[in-house]
Amino acid sequence: MYRTHTCGELRLSDTGKEVTLSGWVQRVRDKGTLLWIDLRDRYGITQLFLEEGESKPELLQAARSLGREFVIRVSGKVSERESKNPNIATGEVEIRLTSLELLNASKLPPFTIEEKSDGGDELRMKYRYLDLRRTPLKNNLALRHRLSIETRNYLDSQGFYEIETPYLIKSTPEGARDFVVPSRMNPGEFYALPQSPQTFKQILMVAGYDRYFQIVRCFRDEDLRADRQPEFTQIDCEMAFVSQEDILNTFEGMARFLFQKVKGLDVGPFARMDYATAMKLYGSDKPDIRFDMQFVELNDLAKNSGFAVFDEAELVVGINAGGCSEYTRKQLDGLTDFVKKPQIGAKGLVYVKYNADGSIKSSVDKFFSEDQLHGWANRFGAKPGDLMLILSGKEESTRKQLNELRLEMGNQLGLRNPQVFKPLWVTDFPLLEWNEEAQRYFAMHHPFTSPKTEDIHLLETDPGKARANAYDMVINGVEVGGGSIRIHDRTLQKRMFSLLGFSDEEAQNQFGFLLNAFEYGAPPHGGIALGFDRLTALIAGFDSIRDFIAFPKNNSGRDMMIDSPSAIADAQLNELYLKVTAPDK
Repeated sequence: MYRTHTCGELRLSDTGKEVTLSGWVQRVRDKGTLLWIDLRDRYGITQLFLEEGESKPELLQAARSLGREFVIRVSGKVSERESKNPNIATGEVEIRLTSLELLNASKLPPFTIEEKSDGGDELRMKYRYLDLRRTPLKNNLALRHRLSIETRNYLDSQGFYEIETPYLIKSTPEGARDFVVPSRMNPGEFYALPQSPQTFKQILMVAGYDRYFQIVRCFRDEDLRADRQPEFTQIDCEMAFVSQEDILNTFEGMARFLFQKVKGLDVGPFARMDYATAMKLYGSDKPDIRFDMQFVELNDLAKNSGFAVFDEAELVVGINAGGCSEYTRKQLDGLTDFVKKPQIGAKGLVYVKYNADGSIKSSVDKFFSEDQLHGWANRFGAKPGDLMLILSGKEESTRKQLNELRLEMGNQLGLRNPQVFKPLWVTDFPLLEWNEEAQRYFAMHHPFTSPKTEDIHLLETDPGKARANAYDMVINGVEVGGGSIRIHDRTLQKRMFSLLGFSDEEAQNQFGFLLNAFEYGAPPHGGIALGFDRLTALIAGFDSIRDFIAFPKNNSGRDMMIDSPSAIADAQLNELYLKVTAPDK
């Protein structure tokens, strides 16, 4: 028997028991006459104890030969520790060893395998099997497991079937780039890995499976960042005979259920905001509503006063940072440098200090009187002690820049506590967005999204103003997922394809199977997909999803552990009818 208990199981109530444990040596502490070993497995750490004169000499000799990450099996008696450790569950007990067997030795690990590691990201990803032994990653994967179980429990309770859809599908031109897979049996033809099971879940609605879900792997060949991987997991769902309200209520219920089960938190009813309001007040379609600082527009108060920066701008807009009038010149210069970063792109920053004594001081005093600045303060709803920060320029870019500044101020003022959760539904997105370079419309969501009923007539007269029957779940400024009510009418779907620049032939070639299915009694339907990796990281209070995935890729899309992607043999290329040529230098 390798073990009677795990390394996280024993408690003071087990004192006196003879037990056997197996695991990895985390640390050996040798004080001459006393020796301790920390033994670790997936479940926790248990302290082992030996003493000169009490323990057998051969046991002490074997213990002193152990190194970090050696795999051992030990037996002994559970006893109460003299020096207790309140930071671990087994911290009141230790095992007085009677036997020790080496199961496998280990090379010296390239980094410390403890709560905090001294290994960099690339090194830890190369030796991911060692990194996964660390408690933080074990806790992350335990949380992910728990979320997946509770997600299935909730959806099962709501009458959903979990149905698998294919991984080898047809490539489509819309959306992100596909990963493609050559077909050996069909020379010159390719499968694509799914960016989502979108069309298949709609087909399932046509087939009568009116509540479907899948915790599914998806693939997108796109640029990477902390919250994005080339392969990722989503909670993919679809429902038939439903309105938008039915879907929002169902999945708000799921999110609240998960927070309650996993965090013991009631996050309360979700706020709601339409896309136009989100952009106007926050400059973002995924606003962080844990704190205020809504945008305030100043065009009518700030323009036509001889200050060219404002006079020539489409928009003058700002935020009020409560209690920040004492910001130093160095701090204000730091904010100016922040908004002028290339990735943000503002040309400068105007500030107005509403001092605690009621006086007002600004960076544009020579252009505006104190009465005018007091008028701005009234518009902002500012109080003595507040700081107003103002940007100007092209409307769209200025709102995005101010959104970044707002988030930075939220960070500086400690208003973005990762353990506080403020969920939000953002609704009524634009149906289409115009691409100047391509000179055509693209779907804001995807080509199967239905326009709002009252906006269908705009498809003929002013398509850019049509709103989508679409919605995003946003938590703490993170888009957790999104969905829409789908088009279920063949005629309307063909009209949408036409607006997106598809000829009838192209639409039939790419999506004929779906259009044909719509001719056989397609019900009204809609759905949502939630980013499972992102939701897990968010609930844990982290920005990056990487440590919530067992084997992630780096920012170049590489698996450092198995060294993938990699070249394949010429014989394989020939078998797949592929010819690789070097790019021009």
